[in-house]
Amino acid sequence: VRLQTQPKPQPGQAPLYSGTFDCFRKTLIGEGVRGLYRGMAAPIIGVTPMFAVCFFGFGLGKRLQQRKPDDVLTYPQLFAAGMLSGVFTTVIMAPGERIKCLLQIQAATGETKYSGSLDCAKQLYREAGIRGVYKGTVLTLMRDVPASGMYFMTYECVSDLSVPRILFAGGLAGIFNWAVAIPPDVLKSRFQTAPAGKYPNGFRDVLRELIREEGVASLYKGFTAVMIRAFPANAACFLGFEVAMKFLNWVAPGL
Repeated sequence: VRLQTQPKPQPGQAPLYSGTFDCFRKTLIGEGVRGLYRGMAAPIIGVTPMFAVCFFGFGLGKRLQQRKPDDVLTYPQLFAAGMLSGVFTTVIMAPGERIKCLLQIQAATGETKYSGSLDCAKQLYREAGIRGVYKGTVLTLMRDVPASGMYFMTYECVSDLSVPRILFAGGLAGIFNWAVAIPPDVLKSRFQTAPAGKYPNGFRDVLRELIREEGVASLYKGFTAVMIRAFPANAACFLGFEVAMKFLNWVAPGL
C-alpha cells in the first residue's frame, strides 16, 4: 500500500521509496517491526469469515453449474465459480481494505488521525456514514472477481491430495491471482486513501491521473512485494483448507 500510494516526486527529487526492499528498510528503521503490521487488526478480524465465505462461494458456483454432484467442470466453469466467490467476499473485504490502507499510509504522512482500526471505522462512519466505510467497493469487486476466478481455476488445475502438491498449487494460485489483481488493487489503494472529493468520477479519475502522471507501469506498483507474499500465504491457505476439510469429513462424514 505504501508503494502504491507514495506521492509522485518533484522534479530532481528521489521518490520516497525506491522499491520494495527500500520501503521495508525505511519502515523498519522508522517504526520498528510493528510498522510492518500496521493496519492488520481489521483484516485479521475479517479473515476467518472472509475465507469461509470465499470457499462457500466457490463451492456454490460449482454446484450451480453441475447437473450431477460428480460432474467435472471445464476450466471456464471453474473460473466462473471462482468469480462468484469474489462477489461474496467483497462485502467483508471492502471495509477492512479501506481501514487497512488508511492506517498503513498514516505513519508515512506523519499524522495520527486514527488511533487504531476501531477508531478509524468510527471516524469514517461519523464523517460519511456507511458509504465512507465502504468507499472503494466497486474497485474491490473489479480486483477480486476476476482474480478469484483465476485463483480457484489455477488451484483446481494443478492440485491433488498430497501436501507438497497442495502447497505448490496454492502458491501458484496466489501468484496468478495477484498477476490479475495488481492493477485494480493499485487503483483501489489510491482511491480509498484519497481525500474526500478528489476523484468525483471514481476509478476512472484515478486511472487517468496515474496514466497521465506516472505511466502504465504505475499500475504495477508493489509488484515485488505482492509476489513475495503471494506464494507462501496462499500455499498455507489452501493447505489449511484441505486439512480442515479432511478433519471435518473424519469428525462428521455424513454432514
